[in-house]
Amino acid sequence: MRKLELLAPAKNVVFGREAVNHGADALYVGAPAFGARSGATNTLSDIETLVNYAHLYGVKVYATVNTILFDDEIEPAVRMIRELYGMGVDALIVQDMGLLECDLPPIELHASTQCHNASLERIKFLSNAGFSRIILARETSLEQMREISNSVDVELEAFVHGALCVSYSGQCYMSQYLVGRSGNRGCCSQPCRSSYDLYTGDGRLLMKERHLLSLKDFDASRHVATMAENGITSFKIEGRLKDMSYVKNVVAHYRMLLDGMMGDAFGRSSSGRCEFFFVPDVEKTFNRGYTDYFLEKRQKMASFATQKSLGKYVGEVSAVGRNTIKVDGDTVFNNGDGLCFFDRDGVLQGFLVNGVRGNEIKPNRMPNIEKGMRLWRNNDFEFEKLLSGRTAERKIGVRITLETEEGGFVVRVEDEDGLSVSHSARTEIMEESGNAEAVSAMIVKQLKKTGDTPFRVVAAEDKTGGRYFVPTSVVNGWRRDTLEELSALRRTHFRAGGSKRVDAAGCYPERELSYKGNVVNGKSEAFYRRHGVEEIERGLEETGDYGGKALMTTKYCLRYELGWCLKTKKGANYPNETLYLHNNGHRFRLEFDCSKCVMRILASNEKG
Repeated sequence: MRKLELLAPAKNVVFGREAVNHGADALYVGAPAFGARSGATNTLSDIETLVNYAHLYGVKVYATVNTILFDDEIEPAVRMIRELYGMGVDALIVQDMGLLECDLPPIELHASTQCHNASLERIKFLSNAGFSRIILARETSLEQMREISNSVDVELEAFVHGALCVSYSGQCYMSQYLVGRSGNRGCCSQPCRSSYDLYTGDGRLLMKERHLLSLKDFDASRHVATMAENGITSFKIEGRLKDMSYVKNVVAHYRMLLDGMMGDAFGRSSSGRCEFFFVPDVEKTFNRGYTDYFLEKRQKMASFATQKSLGKYVGEVSAVGRNTIKVDGDTVFNNGDGLCFFDRDGVLQGFLVNGVRGNEIKPNRMPNIEKGMRLWRNNDFEFEKLLSGRTAERKIGVRITLETEEGGFVVRVEDEDGLSVSHSARTEIMEESGNAEAVSAMIVKQLKKTGDTPFRVVAAEDKTGGRYFVPTSVVNGWRRDTLEELSALRRTHFRAGGSKRVDAAGCYPERELSYKGNVVNGKSEAFYRRHGVEEIERGLEETGDYGGKALMTTKYCLRYELGWCLKTKKGANYPNETLYLHNNGHRFRLEFDCSKCVMRILASNEKG
């Protein structure tokens, strides 16, 4: 049986706890520095607190140390890694190969998607170089997952939900080029979400102020079973910068999906059963519309009209009054809902609901809306209100008994993982009870009370037969002490052990490494040279040499998105000359490699 892992984002301790409560089997959390989300860092103390909470449920914690490092950052990063290992962090998510040349503690290393894990050759190399897990490129198809799984003997992790980067991860330099904020350094300014004008080489305007590089969000819900069958072990939810309702809703959604797959082939990788006090619906939290990207086949996936959240489609406008709007369908609206629509010019507009009567709503201000326009709800007031409260409970099943032993009593408890504790309770006087049946019933009742502990009693037994009188408060104290001992045992049991890394990789697949190798320190260069790379171009974050270089390399193709694919269109009236993107005075040339179905965006020396 292969154990499957639901991997959730933990912005901080509070978010991490809720991710655990809603069913995460593992968390990824930003370290104090050197993480790919500079806005989601945590102190070492907070990470230790989260580790202690997570390990109680057998949930693992992975720390992100996945930026590229300059030479003067290597030693501080290594010191931090040693502290993370010392507090029980289960693995590191890393990008910079220079770390593999350092004296690291025996902690598991996961190859970040920032390593550009898009080819079987590179994945094989990294799996032999000492990584225990490879996080696949988001562009990986279901068929490729199966091929990779059959070719390597390491765990494979894949994204299943959240925002998409239009560029291959680790291969985007647009933000660095424009404002000096590198995505490889954790501070991307998200130029892919900006609006652009599209021109031909002779200056003809084709599109104006459209979000031509902004993708819909990823939703692999209907593919998780196939992904598991094709070798994926860890199912990753994007979103360390998302809000709490997103974390609760999306984690619960995928928890329910994975639980439905458990059986002879697949099992859970952590402990405890979740009870949810709401019905998850991923369309109700932040999304730009959904796509399953390249999992099955190439498809249209952009969100040209807006980079903002649309939410859930709620119906078409059937009538517009002086200060009311009627909506087709059976959606129940509430005061405070946020609704949005696209106007005649294709611009996203929004308003709040101030009154509701059946399918007739009264906006806070009357928008310029017409019959036939489609409406989405991007803020479901009642749903968000529900998610702001207590929405889940996670409990670990235990069996508990009270027995007698020489000189007193013993409470024994065994959890669903087979871990057990025996707590002796000595007493000087063992007074015979006058009503054994009543006393025994009381004992069982008190043994079952677990309150706000992480446990639920699936079986309780009084093996004393109620022979001796024991005060209720005493039984409660024995139970409480025993469960505290079990909690301590679980934290120790699930603490990460040492992981011996062996670099058995031979030569790197290429003899020359371009700027896309993101080498900006001597350790990283030494790593690649040790594996046979002869020519190494330093990374753009160090050289700033952008001339003639791709600022983005993407499997997303703007020509395909617009119906102008050069491979499939023949004799049609569409532009087949060079295309340019213009934004805020900058001009970018689009380069299409149709043999590989890849688009590149290059800086142009000319201003737009």
